[in-house]
Amino acid sequence: MAMKSKDLLKQELLNGLKEAMQSEDEGAIAQAFTEFGLSVQQNILEDVKAYQETADKEILAKRGVHQLTQKENVFYQSVIEAMKSNDVRQAFTGLEVAFPETIIDNIIADIKSEHPLLDEINFQNTTILTKVLVNKKGVQLAQWGPLGSKITKELEGAIGKIDLTLCKLSAYIPISKDMLEVGPQWIDAYVRGTLSEAIACALETAIVTGTGKDEPIGMDRDVSENVTVTGGVYPKKSVVKIMDLSPKTYGKLLSTLVKGPNDKKRPVNSVVLIVNPVDYFTKVMPATTIRGTDGTYKNNVFPFPTTVIQSCGVNEGEAIIGLSEKYFMGIGAGSNGGKIEYSDEFKFLDDERVYLTKLYGNGRALDNNAFILLDISKLEDATLEVTVKTKGETQK
Repeated sequence: MAMKSKDLLKQELLNGLKEAMQSEDEGAIAQAFTEFGLSVQQNILEDVKAYQETADKEILAKRGVHQLTQKENVFYQSVIEAMKSNDVRQAFTGLEVAFPETIIDNIIADIKSEHPLLDEINFQNTTILTKVLVNKKGVQLAQWGPLGSKITKELEGAIGKIDLTLCKLSAYIPISKDMLEVGPQWIDAYVRGTLSEAIACALETAIVTGTGKDEPIGMDRDVSENVTVTGGVYPKKSVVKIMDLSPKTYGKLLSTLVKGPNDKKRPVNSVVLIVNPVDYFTKVMPATTIRGTDGTYKNNVFPFPTTVIQSCGVNEGEAIIGLSEKYFMGIGAGSNGGKIEYSDEFKFLDDERVYLTKLYGNGRALDNNAFILLDISKLEDATLEVTVKTKGETQK
């Protein structure tokens, strides 16, 4: 039987992690985290051995091993000592050290480098924050005129708050006894490698279609001022059906993004189109690929600057188009999280222990007009229109 490649195995494990998260079965989630973490751990242990034998610094660069700050080093040394203790639970009970903010920065940087959607949005480390003030109504926060109650009221209506403590993301980190001997820098690479993929897996679907109940509010959700929220769940936007991506159709579609929530206009210089991978190859690619007169094909030809992002978070037959910078996502350790805790609730192998960490955050579109939910199920293939001129008439 042929051995699976590491990339294929990693993708299968990530798919299993995503399915487990969608199931909301805590045991299945813990097991999926453990299987994925152990795979990352095995790869790191192989790299440690190779580096010890060769001192090849390219191995460090590939794995993302870097010089730790003093706070990061203290954090990992404290965690390793607690993990080596005879009474691990007691050791972690007295351990007050939480993730330094720089580790969260590095995790976010890792996520952005590997996940285009999370790189496009306004994604920030909010470790030291509990709420973020956002401008809901565009550019009108400064006005000429006398001070008075009218302006005060307008300003109050323009400022909104995003509570960053409402959504908790729990991540399981399995660590074997062998891993404790490789040192803080390699432990850091492992923790970041595990958390970055797990967080990205959880966030991408939530950013696209999160309900707002114990999770971020997705781009496909209605966040207008008068929306009816039932049990914490925001309803999906009304779907706009499009049949083609002609300049006229596309221009009419994008003109709605120009309209700010306060009826003021805003410039739109580019947009993102987020589609399911299956739809990209069966609908979007045929609709945006044209053959030139030289016989070669040109892909992703749009009538307006558009970045196409494939995401499994989008349902087949649907797509989201909008202004990526108008989606805010904040995540961090928060005041109640960021610590690694010992957990003996889930144990799947004799030679490893499972640890738990909690991060807090939230996300939403800054206004309801920033994103449009599309029905692309009947999207037509691109056609090249040719105009032929003859004497006395024009034919197409």
